[in-house]
Amino acid sequence: MSKITDSTLKINTLFYNEKSRSVPELSKIYENRDLLIKNIHEISKDWINENNLISKRVLLKPNWVRHSSKPTHDICLRTNDNFVLAALEVVLKCKPKEVIIGDAPIQGCIWDKMITSSFLDEIGKLSVKYKIPVIVKDFRRVTFDPKLNKIHKDFTPINNYTLFDLGVKSYLEPISFKNKNLFRVTQYNPDRFKESHRAGLHKYCITNELFDADVVISLPKIKTHQKAGMTGALKNLVGLNGDKDYLPHHRIGGTNRGGDCYPGGNLLRYWAEMLQDTANRNIGKTIYRYWLRLSAVLWRLSLPKKVHHLGAAWYGNDTIWRMVMDLNKIAFYGKKNGEIAVEQQRIVFSLCDGIIGGQGDGPLNPEPLPLGIISFSTNSALNDISMAALMGIDYRKLPLLLAAQIINQDILSTIYLDGKLIAPYELTKIALSAKMPPGWIDYHNHKD
Repeated sequence: MSKITDSTLKINTLFYNEKSRSVPELSKIYENRDLLIKNIHEISKDWINENNLISKRVLLKPNWVRHSSKPTHDICLRTNDNFVLAALEVVLKCKPKEVIIGDAPIQGCIWDKMITSSFLDEIGKLSVKYKIPVIVKDFRRVTFDPKLNKIHKDFTPINNYTLFDLGVKSYLEPISFKNKNLFRVTQYNPDRFKESHRAGLHKYCITNELFDADVVISLPKIKTHQKAGMTGALKNLVGLNGDKDYLPHHRIGGTNRGGDCYPGGNLLRYWAEMLQDTANRNIGKTIYRYWLRLSAVLWRLSLPKKVHHLGAAWYGNDTIWRMVMDLNKIAFYGKKNGEIAVEQQRIVFSLCDGIIGGQGDGPLNPEPLPLGIISFSTNSALNDISMAALMGIDYRKLPLLLAAQIINQDILSTIYLDGKLIAPYELTKIALSAKMPPGWIDYHNHKD
């Protein structure tokens, strides 16, 4: 497959009027596999076809962030099962050699609750029908059961991954120190970041399935995101990293202390963070819950507002977008020997499930958003900026989308809506106003 030098986004709407653009009506579309296949084929056929996929190894990367904890999560939390099955059938019709479907959900995700036996049966039937192997994989190296306080390390052997060190080329380098570890991710031992991220050293743990694939098709669920503002094609590639010990999500401390966890420098909040660190150093031990409860008490005593969150779930998070950009660099330019090439190594397509998106406190606790669209793109930045427009989000206030737009500004882009070439501003005609996460309610008023 030749390198793509321009960017194309194709969007199909799956509603006919405002009445049909509702959660109850759009939910029915997920049950109509033939309709999903028809629309997916229609917007992707110029790229997802037999000429490009025959005898190739294809990686499908859904958004499998976590098992459902509410009934509505089956339609707004993850890439819908039937959307995945429809995409898989479109791919299998193109006669690939093999298809891998995989992701690295959060460590507390119960895989068997998310990947059900009925879903696996449907995949098996398609594999038999088209006589093509289809393998479903959990890319995680660490799992954790919060109820039992039980951690399982080396869930997948390290030789199934490639360790990448981006060094000074990492987007995290400008906020890194040699002898000070500020990087954090919830429910992980903070001391591990000393081994993976510091000034001049920025390592990621990437599944080898990325490098063994000839074609990568990302299947994001379009949602708001409490740390990044929104999640789509760019953020979905983070699931190629199998160990979150390598994924900085924020920096400890308030903005007055050199961190980005919350604005200001409240001492009680900082002590709460210190106690949370102590808890995470003891994860899997009995004392873990004691330190966690004590941290929660101090946090409540600090009288936090919506922008105050122990996990940096607010518009001032200046870390997560850098990590996401690093992962996209590896996905496009990374080689299996752990080096970053000058030339793009692979094409990553994005096929987005936006039939029912997620709004509110995403990505883990979203509410249904009746977007009513699916999209296919050859450029993740173009896709996500357009999805932001459809959600009524100002992408210029989202560091991730702004950074992605800047590095893609010289690429020729074209957008099609229901088969018609349109100007980007025309997307506002069908835009909704998505409810933002609590820490992003006032993001419009944030000054750069």
